[in-house]
Amino acid sequence: MGLIKINGIQLYVEVKGTGFPIILIHGNGGDHQAHFKNIIEPLSKNFQTVALDCRGHGQSDKPAAFTLEDHVQDIIEIMDHFGFEKAHLLGVSMGSYIAQLVAITAPDRIDKLILTVTKSNGLTSSILRLFKENEEEIKGLNMHETILKLLKFMVYDPELMKNHLEVFETKLSAEQFNAANKAIGAFDFRNQLSKVIAKTLVISGRYDGLNPPADGKEVASLIKNATFEEMQYSGHAPMFEEPDAYMNIVEAFLLKQ
Repeated sequence: MGLIKINGIQLYVEVKGTGFPIILIHGNGGDHQAHFKNIIEPLSKNFQTVALDCRGHGQSDKPAAFTLEDHVQDIIEIMDHFGFEKAHLLGVSMGSYIAQLVAITAPDRIDKLILTVTKSNGLTSSILRLFKENEEEIKGLNMHETILKLLKFMVYDPELMKNHLEVFETKLSAEQFNAANKAIGAFDFRNQLSKVIAKTLVISGRYDGLNPPADGKEVASLIKNATFEEMQYSGHAPMFEEPDAYMNIVEAFLLKQ
């Protein structure tokens, strides 16, 4: 695929496979390749995967400022662009916040909803909160050194995840990363999640210090038709920490009638 004009900007979108569409929405500071490279291929055997670089990220345009609502409208307009009356959504971290609000805003258009390492509310992005809580420990460190220092709070096995640091690092400039974090700064969906009618799967990692399992359980408790899975040997990146188990859980949910 490539760049397409959506909601006034150019978004990079990669489409693979055929079948019912599933839109993949990545996490803060990353892009579709960094976060979904090991799940696009297996998912595209049964579904049409639509993986985008969210605005402000990856190969998509990077406005100086944007909002969570802009992200939501981007997803809805991507569905319109491809003629999808309905689609599944799979969001990870930031992508799960976007997915929640899409399912709140346009409930009839989402068939199944997968929220990975999610939360229902926040005053700041989870990564900025972690940086603030450990500011003395990371003082003077660059982004790479900071992620290495704080990996122990984010994942089950820091040594394993040193092979997948792209999940937590960013290629964005400081200004671009700041804009991305501002877009997901203050939100609270707790009074709106009852509007979600999609069958929902919430997946958390037991050792996630960014969005702990209690956050995921809360989201699941507020959605009428939701189930919750806690992965026992994962933190904030279960698709890399327990890739086979993660795909088994996701595919079982999507393929179940």
